[in-house]
Amino acid sequence: MARKKAGPVIRVAELFAGVGGFRLGLERASGVVRYQVVFSNQWEPARRKQHASDIYVARFGADGHSNQDIATVPVKAIPDHDLLVGGFPCQDYSVASTLKNSKGLQGKKGVLWWQIHRILSEKKRKPPYLLLENVDRLLGSPVGQRGRDLAVMLRSLDQLGYAVEWRVINAADHGMPQRRRRVFLLGYHRSTALYKALRRSDPGEWLTDTGTLGRAFPAHPDGPMARFSIAQDLDVLSRDFGARTGRTPFKNAGVLVNGVVTTGAVRPAFDGAMARLGDFLQPAEAVPSTYYIPRKDLPAWRYLKGAKNEARAAANGHRYAYSEGAMVFPDPLDKPSRTIITGEGGRGASRFKHVVSPDGRRYRRLTPVELERLNMFPDDHTAGVSDAWRAFFMGNALVVGVVERIADALAEGIVE
Repeated sequence: MARKKAGPVIRVAELFAGVGGFRLGLERASGVVRYQVVFSNQWEPARRKQHASDIYVARFGADGHSNQDIATVPVKAIPDHDLLVGGFPCQDYSVASTLKNSKGLQGKKGVLWWQIHRILSEKKRKPPYLLLENVDRLLGSPVGQRGRDLAVMLRSLDQLGYAVEWRVINAADHGMPQRRRRVFLLGYHRSTALYKALRRSDPGEWLTDTGTLGRAFPAHPDGPMARFSIAQDLDVLSRDFGARTGRTPFKNAGVLVNGVVTTGAVRPAFDGAMARLGDFLQPAEAVPSTYYIPRKDLPAWRYLKGAKNEARAAANGHRYAYSEGAMVFPDPLDKPSRTIITGEGGRGASRFKHVVSPDGRRYRRLTPVELERLNMFPDDHTAGVSDAWRAFFMGNALVVGVVERIADALAEGIVE
């Protein structure tokens, strides 16, 4: 029997790596290509203990891993790579100034998007592909200039020779166990066949069907497409974009090619079975007793989860009316879970922590293993630190299955 040929190797640089969600998704992808991480960076500012980096090294090894502020890492120390990935923090991405020197554009100090820009700018061999992730509010931030941050990012990539497509993906809409909405951006350098294919394509068909994200997560159009130019100097775009509109022009899907944005709303075309929270729970005998909520504490949980319409007073004495709707308590087991938050850990009552009652009698919080499963991580991937830290990491993580599907579709596009 003929031995199956190995596909090409796609070398990966993983920034803001956390505990390795991107890497897990890439390594789980099909054998059409092999994704190989040649550089990773994880550094948490103002932390003496670098727990996330320690877990990353424990799971994947120290080879090629950097645990230092990415702003201090020389670009020449980062190996050439084919794909740059990262879930960069959501910050203010505006432009501080345009300098008349070799460094060109400067972003606000400490804003990590500009470290991605620095690497792409200074690399003589720019990575052919980018895969970036952020919270979906990126499409409408900041409040005073709706959509400016995404416009600045897209235009900066455009100037570096990339076409970009994006999609807001809720993992639960595609059969995965958590309702977690994130925006994913895929960039193609102008030297690639995918760049040329996107430039030739009908944007609507690319977004819903023929493009990388369209193949990974098929969708239906949900309204008309809009088209507009952002081909301006970055400092002008940063100052003026969205200043007088009051709403973002960016919908949940779109493409940027040669300074022109085409964007529209899409809805998932998934028709498979929806995941159920109950299917990802550990058996009762595996759950430590500390995760069960004492009966005396249940009123506090019910109050925080319940509807409120009450008078409150601020610290300065100002009185105001406070209201909020009720949350389902306990969380339903026959639906995907709600979004995991960084504060899932700890015994204290909370409006936002998950609470389940598998036996219909006792109430409990989710264990670290269950939180890992809802992000599609292996059991005990984050073992070795406190349960509070493990919950924090899962609140910051992405759903691994989303990356895996995108990686599969990207691989097919690369080898076609």
